[in-house]
Amino acid sequence: MSTKWTTADLPDLTGKTIVVTGATAGLGEVTTRELARVGAHVVIAVRNEQKAADIVRGIGPTKGRIEVRHLDVADLASVRQFGRSWSEPVDVLINNAGIMQVPLTYTPDGLELQIATNYFGPFALTSALLPHITDRVVSLSSQLHRIGRARVDDLNWKTRKYDDLAAYADSKLAVVLFSNELQRRLKAANSHLRSITAHPGIAKTNLASHAGGLTGRINHLGPMLNTVEQGALPTLYAATQNIPGGSYVGPDGPASIKGHPKIRRPSRTARNENVARDLWDETNRVVGDDLAFTI
Repeated sequence: MSTKWTTADLPDLTGKTIVVTGATAGLGEVTTRELARVGAHVVIAVRNEQKAADIVRGIGPTKGRIEVRHLDVADLASVRQFGRSWSEPVDVLINNAGIMQVPLTYTPDGLELQIATNYFGPFALTSALLPHITDRVVSLSSQLHRIGRARVDDLNWKTRKYDDLAAYADSKLAVVLFSNELQRRLKAANSHLRSITAHPGIAKTNLASHAGGLTGRINHLGPMLNTVEQGALPTLYAATQNIPGGSYVGPDGPASIKGHPKIRRPSRTARNENVARDLWDETNRVVGDDLAFTI
């Protein structure tokens, strides 16, 4: 396995359809641009369609096609509508949309905003689109999942004192637990589909530009971090390369902060099958029967 994989190694994706959430900035924008460059039909599922249209104009002509569709991944009603309106095959779903360290806010569904955006929405969207997916699901996590806690009894911070960084870490731990559990269930169902997790290391995006404390200081380290283009490489690798389901792809450098894509290992908690099953069951309950998984 090469440790120097770049976008130059992307295969021709002509004829492939790929859905990318949260593609109006940062990693999602680069991911969209590169996939369309090599021929994919990329559907960017976004909350702000005007901003997405501006991004598409900025990318300019590509070998593939970029299509904008509305989706607010933090709103289960929006996820439900998106899923019901979808009818064509999807080769790859990339759950890229995410937010980080925002003040305590609850969605109309009563979900804490970070876990709604980073976890509940992607879970529900994957369930809604799964009958149409032909190849794989790629879900974005973070190395901060390693400090997360799997509080299945309080996923929405109703009983704990809110901590914005802890809430982010918890949501990203939930992503890895979900991605791994999805792979186990697909395998048990003899499905050829793959569920893969990717993380960008620490990339210089606007995701945490507002954050203070340790996160804010880290984002000023400059050359020690991945550029946005480098940060998108693990996602692109996970979405296009022939790697096993259940893989956790991140940069190959020390602490997986920076570098080229490589299959790494998530935290021990993220690999805990009992915790993953409990989280899966609770999440199915939260999103409701029409968005729950049946596999």
